[in-house]
Amino acid sequence: MTDPIIVQKAPYATEVVAGKSYYWCACGKSAKQPFCDGSHADTAFLPIKFDATESRKVFFCGCKHSQKQPLCDGSHNALA
Repeated sequence: MTDPIIVQKAPYATEVVAGKSYYWCACGKSAKQPFCDGSHADTAFLPIKFDATESRKVFFCGCKHSQKQPLCDGSHNALA
């Protein structure tokens, strides 16, 4: 697997809690999107850690092609 699986062409709006760490799925195989469940074990992908510095809503990338991973940058709009 060289390209991540496109899970959805929209971000995941997620409430995060200050002081908590989140591990974003980079491969697209996790059943717990947008977070890692270890399904990347047979891939070259690793989850990306996101440390919440404040409690707020963030938008985690769903297409796995963002240049600002783990957050959405709108890259899903350019995907076929």
